[in-house]
Amino acid sequence: MSTDSMESNIVVAVDGSPESDDAVTWAAREGAMRDAPVTLMHVISPVMVSVPVERMFNPPDWYEHSARHIVEHAEKTLQSAWTGSRPAEVRTVTARATVVPALVEASREAQMVVVGNRGRGRLARLVLGSVSSGLLRHAHCPVAVIRAEADTHEADSPIVVGIDGSPASEAAIALAFDEASRRNVELLALHAWSDVGIDLMLDTD
Repeated sequence: MSTDSMESNIVVAVDGSPESDDAVTWAAREGAMRDAPVTLMHVISPVMVSVPVERMFNPPDWYEHSARHIVEHAEKTLQSAWTGSRPAEVRTVTARATVVPALVEASREAQMVVVGNRGRGRLARLVLGSVSSGLLRHAHCPVAVIRAEADTHEADSPIVVGIDGSPASEAAIALAFDEASRRNVELLALHAWSDVGIDLMLDTD
């Protein structure tokens, strides 16, 4: 992995899929708005094979070639989507690791991690779903999961934040205020609850 500091970066997980491109495009606009550098991160996961065992954690050379192509494509996508007044500051990272731990570690010094909601191919889509789920639980910074089928770039869309009075909710509110201020849009706070438990307690028949 690159030894460059990723502090204040927006980290984007890239895998060459259309959903990854959407995540890169979203991150480019976010980076331009925040005047922040963007790190494009591709993780080469261990190859699980039966024989020979020693190759499990040593992917063949074509994995490296594929990784270079994926990162180069992501960088072109980001540059074409960049809207900042200054040129984009782009960093690239290729890591041989398990995806979720690698992204969680990168999140320690990032202001945001961005992922697509699905990956390349049927199996990869299941894996990336687990990646976003793992990040949401363990990341050390906000996580943006970009849905390909949604219009993620409506300039006047409000920011919606769920509140429940918990410490995590307070952190979410602070982030929501910041995001709404940056975008100059309305902020909608939403609190929801269920009275199912109360109904069950009152139903003594």
